[in-house]
Amino acid sequence: MTTTSKFSPTWESLKQYEIPDWYIDGKFGIFIHWGVYAVPAFSNEWYPRNMYIQGSPEYEHHLKTYGPHTQFGYKDFIPMFRAEKFDPHAWAALFEEAGARFVVPVAEHHDGFAMYDCSTSRWTAVHMGPRRDIVGELAQAVRARGMVFGVSTHRAEHWWFMNGGRNFPSDVQDPAYADFYGPAVQHEDCDGTQQNTPALDSHPYPTAEYLEDWLARTIELVDKYQPQLVWFDWWIGHAAFPAYLQRFAAHYYNRGEEWGKGVAINYKYTAFAEGTAVLDIERGQLNYIRPQLWQNDTSVSKNSWSHVVPQDYKSAESLIQDLVDVVSKNGALLLNIGPRADGTIPEPEQDILREIGRWLAVNGEAIYGTRPWRIYGEGPTEVQEGAFTDTQRAPFTAQDFRFTTKGDALYAICLAWPGESATIQALGANSPYLTKRVADVTLLGSPAHLAWSITPDGMKISLPADKPCEHAYTFKIVLA
Repeated sequence: MTTTSKFSPTWESLKQYEIPDWYIDGKFGIFIHWGVYAVPAFSNEWYPRNMYIQGSPEYEHHLKTYGPHTQFGYKDFIPMFRAEKFDPHAWAALFEEAGARFVVPVAEHHDGFAMYDCSTSRWTAVHMGPRRDIVGELAQAVRARGMVFGVSTHRAEHWWFMNGGRNFPSDVQDPAYADFYGPAVQHEDCDGTQQNTPALDSHPYPTAEYLEDWLARTIELVDKYQPQLVWFDWWIGHAAFPAYLQRFAAHYYNRGEEWGKGVAINYKYTAFAEGTAVLDIERGQLNYIRPQLWQNDTSVSKNSWSHVVPQDYKSAESLIQDLVDVVSKNGALLLNIGPRADGTIPEPEQDILREIGRWLAVNGEAIYGTRPWRIYGEGPTEVQEGAFTDTQRAPFTAQDFRFTTKGDALYAICLAWPGESATIQALGANSPYLTKRVADVTLLGSPAHLAWSITPDGMKISLPADKPCEHAYTFKIVLA
């Protein structure tokens, strides 16, 4: 029971919520999709659903590789999920090297296998598979390095996630495993992908028993591990959830008050009332400065959130550019990786994280603790707005700039190397945005003296021959 009651379970009361400074200042976090689905390592993290969708590539792969679903179901991957090389301290060291300020592992995905010590389930990493409290160990390692620890829970989606197994002989129908596969409630017209899942109001309405269980599990996760961020996937937007979301948020925010820690909830679309939590846009961005902090969660891979073979990786450069774009619009980037079943982080993902870290070591001054400027930027490259648009933009050019501010400094980040000189149109002599005198201009990471001038066409800056880093390039403009 909580002893603080600042918040009560109504949207009006929850609008007292204030986003904590660690989040507003931190800007960059690591998301981790790791679970039993890393064992088959096929297609994506929705393998446990799609392997029961007849005719799907996952279904055909499962039959060919593992046999009939009555003989080898998803539960049978659990003994193969041993995490024998999982080293939470090595993970935390890597995340720190990447420049991350917060870390968010998946505590439970749609598959219903808890990566934490859930008191109401036997299907947990503590009792099966790794036989370790993955969330607890990682929380300790992350906090030891001064990073903020959060969790995600996708428990809501478990209501229907395995329902394909009702349509043909499978272990989903075996009463002995009902506490794992869950209700698996059937509904029509769902091909197994989130993007093509029917509208929420066409999904089967969860029972009060299931909703109370969802709330109890989520509260236990908060009370046991004291995460400072709780990330929810999209299905909490179902019409059944508002009262339960309000109850959870009131409990969690009151607990945060007791702990003396700033906490936050992520939601998608319109699941929470404006001003009561932090909006998260999956694999997508905005094309304007949002007054309230928001978040883009995306992955290093284009094709999956979890470890699969093969992976279609994004470049570190494109991810750094997205980080800059998001921060210029008052956002934070939560970047996902997918460890292997044995607990190792794939080498390409380690390389990406370290490359981002090297960039932040030079340019982090323009990211951490900054705020948006009068405009987010300029340039010809259009960023698509909304979820699932992360691979739709064209490459940024040397004419694309993004702006951030901190103290008396304006940071103009050029998203590609401009060559001998750069011109920032928004800082021209007739600009309505530049209201103070420019006292100095430097290039972060470079010792070179920069020659610059302001004309009606913009601020023109001469660049040194040597690049200070490998990707986006930050001009620090001191205003007086």
